[in-house]
Amino acid sequence: MPALLSSHQSAMTAVEQYPRKMHYLYGLSPYSCMNIPENLFEIAHRKELASSRKLAKSLGLSAEAALQQTLEAAAGKGSLGDLIAARKREKENAATRIAIRKQARIDAQAHKIAAAQPDPTAWLAWFDGATHPNPGKMGIGGLLKNPDGGVTTISYAAGQGDSSMAEYIALIAVLQVAVEARASKLVIYGDSRVVIDDVQTENEGAAILSAQRLQARLLLARLADVSLIWIPRRKNAAADALSQQAVQLAPVARQP
Repeated sequence: MPALLSSHQSAMTAVEQYPRKMHYLYGLSPYSCMNIPENLFEIAHRKELASSRKLAKSLGLSAEAALQQTLEAAAGKGSLGDLIAARKREKENAATRIAIRKQARIDAQAHKIAAAQPDPTAWLAWFDGATHPNPGKMGIGGLLKNPDGGVTTISYAAGQGDSSMAEYIALIAVLQVAVEARASKLVIYGDSRVVIDDVQTENEGAAILSAQRLQARLLLARLADVSLIWIPRRKNAAADALSQQAVQLAPVARQP
C-alpha cells in the first residue's frame, strides 16, 4: 500500500505545479517562476512572454523583472494593474462567448434530434423506384406505416421507363394507399431529390414528368397534412429492396 503524503508534502506539490506548468508551456526554468505573480502569466500574450525571455537574457534580468517591464510597456500610459484587470476581463468575456457557442451547438443538436423524431400520431411512408437498365424495366417499392405500427408494403413491376419515372410512380403508389387509408398526417421519405423537388416546385418542373407530377399533386391535395423528406439511399433500404424485388419479377419486354 503506498504511503500517504503528509500535509506538508501535499502543499508543496500544489505549490510546485505553477512553476512546472510555466516551464512546460513557455520554456522558463521552474526556479525562475517561483517569485513571479501568477496573474502576470495569466494575462501575458505569447509574444510578450517571448519578448520577456529575450529581455531577461540580453539585460541579465530575472524572469519576473523582464516580464513586468514587458507588460508595463504593453500598458502604455496605463498602469500594470489596469492592464491586468483589462486582460482578465477579456479572458472572462472570451470564456463567456465560448460557453454561449457551446450551448448553441448543444441546442442545435438537440433541435436536430428532436426534428428527426417523427410525430407519434403521424403515418410514415417510404418510396423507391428501380430500373434495370436505365431506362429499362421499372420496379416500384413502398411502405406505409400507421401510428399503431401496422405496415402495408407495395412492390410491383411498372413497365418500361427511366429512374425518375420509376421514382414518381412509387411516390404515387404510396400516396394512393395513404389516401385510401385516410391518413390524417403523413410524412413521406424518399431518396430521389429529383422527384421530391419536382413535385414541390412552384414552377412547371420537368416537362417529361408532367403527367406523373399532376397525378401526384392531385393525391397530395387530398391529404390534410403531408411532408416529403429526402433521405440518403442507405436509410431507404426497405423500399429499395421492394423495388429491386419488383424489377427481378418483371417480364422482359419483347423486341419489335
